Amino acid sequence: MSKNVLVTGAAGFIGANFAEYFAQKHPEYNVIVLDKLTYAGNMENLKKVEDKITFVKGDICDFDFMLELYKKYDINGVIHFAAESHVDNSIKNPFVFTQTNVIGTHTLLEAAKRTWGEGSLNKFVHVSTDEVYGSLEEEGYFTETSPIKPSSPYSSSKASSDLIALAYKDTYKMNVNVTNCSNNYGAYQHNEKLIPHMIGLALKDKKLPVYGTGKNIRDWLYVEDHCEAIDIVFHKGISGERYNIGGHNEKRNIEIVKLILEKLGKSEDLIEYVEDRKGHDYRYAIDPTKISKELGWLPKTKFEDGIVKTIEWYLENPQWLD
Repeated sequence: MSKNVLVTGAAGFIGANFAEYFAQKHPEYNVIVLDKLTYAGNMENLKKVEDKITFVKGDICDFDFMLELYKKYDINGVIHFAAESHVDNSIKNPFVFTQTNVIGTHTLLEAAKRTWGEGSLNKFVHVSTDEVYGSLEEEGYFTETSPIKPSSPYSSSKASSDLIALAYKDTYKMNVNVTNCSNNYGAYQHNEKLIPHMIGLALKDKKLPVYGTGKNIRDWLYVEDHCEAIDIVFHKGISGERYNIGGHNEKRNIEIVKLILEKLGKSEDLIEYVEDRKGHDYRYAIDPTKISKELGWLPKTKFEDGIVKTIEWYLENPQWLD
C-alpha cells in the first residue's frame, strides 16, 4: 500500500519546516501539502522541496473539497498544522479563529472518518499549543493531565479542536494523537511573531514595543526539534494520547528582545514598553517527560544556539521580514 500523507497548513511557519523535514527524511512517502495561502502562507517557504511534494490550494473548512482530496490522493495519514495562530488577531477578530481552528479541524476529522472508516489504523496528528492550559505562576509545569483553561479566543479555539480530535478516538476509534508545543522559533516564521518582528524593527532602528513590563515567560522550542518530535508521534505515538513538546528554554520576553538587540549590535534605547495585551498569560512551561519516556524524544537545540541560527537566517533572508 502506498504511503500518502497530507500535511495541512504547509505553507506556514511550522508546517513548511515540517514538510521540508519530512519530505527529505521520508522519500518513501508521497507528501501532499495543503494550504489556503492566507496572509501567513507563503509558497517560498516550500521552495527547497517543491520537487518532492504535491501542493494543493484549498480550505480545510470546505467539507466536500476535503472529502474529494482524501479520495483523489488516497490519503492514509494526516499531520494537521493549519490554524489561525496570532493571539492579537484573535482578540480583534475571534470568529475567524473559531471557524478555521474548530470547524476546520472537525471537517478534516470527519472527512478522514468517512474515507477511512471507523477503527482505521491510519494516523491523524493534530498539532496544538501549550496555551490551551492557560497561565502558570513562577513554579510548576504543564503536563498532559493539566486542566484545560485557555485565556484567549485563540487558545480557546485550539482547546476546542484538541477535544474534538480526542473525541474521534473515543467515539469512532480513530488513531488520533494531539501534540501541544511551546513557542516555536526558527526559519520561515511570519513577521507578526515576536522574534522576527523584533529583528525586523531593530534592523530599521525602529522602536521595539514590549507588552507591559516584559516579564512574561515563555518556553522556546527550536522548530527543527519540534518537527522531529511530530515525526516520532506520527510513527510511534500511542493512539488517543496527548504529548507535550517543550524546549526547556524558559525566557522572559524582555530577555529575548535584549538578546536580539545585543546580537544585532543595537541599543536597548530602542525598547518601548506599551500597554499590556488583554488577558496576557504570565508564564507557559512544558514538561516533556511523557514524550521522552514513551517515544524517546528530547529537544536537541539550546536556545543560545538556536537564536543565533535564527537571527543569521533572517539576515540572509530579509524578505521574510517584510
